[in-house]
Amino acid sequence: MTQNAPNHRFATAPMMDWSDRHCRFFFRQLTRRALVYTEMVTTAALLHGDVARHLDFDPAEHPVALQLGGSEPGELATCARLAARWGYDEVNLNCGCPSERVQKGAFGACLMAEPDLVADCVKAMQDAAALPVTVKHRLGIDRDEDYGFVHRFVAVLARAGCRTFIVHARNAWLKGLSPKANRDVPPLRYGDAHRLKRDFPDLEIVVNGGIRTLDEAEAQLAHVDGVMLGRAAYHDPYVLAWVDRRFFGSTRPAPSRHEVVERMAAYAARERLRGVPLRAVSRHMIGLMHGTPGARTWRRMLSDPARLAADDPGLLLEALAAAEGGRGVRFAPLVA
Repeated sequence: MTQNAPNHRFATAPMMDWSDRHCRFFFRQLTRRALVYTEMVTTAALLHGDVARHLDFDPAEHPVALQLGGSEPGELATCARLAARWGYDEVNLNCGCPSERVQKGAFGACLMAEPDLVADCVKAMQDAAALPVTVKHRLGIDRDEDYGFVHRFVAVLARAGCRTFIVHARNAWLKGLSPKANRDVPPLRYGDAHRLKRDFPDLEIVVNGGIRTLDEAEAQLAHVDGVMLGRAAYHDPYVLAWVDRRFFGSTRPAPSRHEVVERMAAYAARERLRGVPLRAVSRHMIGLMHGTPGARTWRRMLSDPARLAADDPGLLLEALAAAEGGRGVRFAPLVA
């Protein structure tokens, strides 16, 4: 028996080296309702490393899902128990990462070739912890675009009890492409992701990949149950300020950029007392002023090595004032 699953109507993606706890706290200042995902954490990191360093998060991040990378059912079961103990709202198995390092560990996208093993992993995690277990995967491997491949994969996992599938609507090319190129070069096939929903109407299908705007995200919801936004949200995070109103029916006003910076300055000051350098927080905020007249000033000040070396969270407020032109002009919410 698992707890109630979080709402997948809109989520931010797991992004290696980006969606750490500081990034997720920042995202949460912009949207209260979107589901946020951790970057992928390997089972080896949790079984042989500093568990608290990988799993600690601020309670404000809820709802938050932990993405795991691994392929051994017993190890994944142990890590699912850790996820439950730490208070995560969901545990997600990565079956989509194409990097060579992940392939050498026999997990990520190469797992799509072994649906029975993935089913065993899902079942082990479900038996180990009262958490929803979801899977993030691609449409296929290398250049084989046969829809039957992903259909069989989903069918096997559904029989094992998985109810939510996050579909990156491209293949993963395991040879000859970097992870970065794998996000752009394999062609998008939204039609096959939509077909999964038609073929499995009782399953929750969430689409990911190539979605750049909230308009594009909303258009996807005519075909699937949810959307996941990744790098578009990271590079222009203020787009998240409109998610609650547009996708969850919230009547709360969108937070202004000024309000977000003030909250993040307080957070950075609190984290600084715990030994966290300002750079660990501020690096995720570089894109906050995207599209405003002060964007260049904001980026320049938050990227200045000398200013960052001072480790003063007041830099965020100083950069905000400079970006606003020193005239007390606040970046109020724009019309969505």
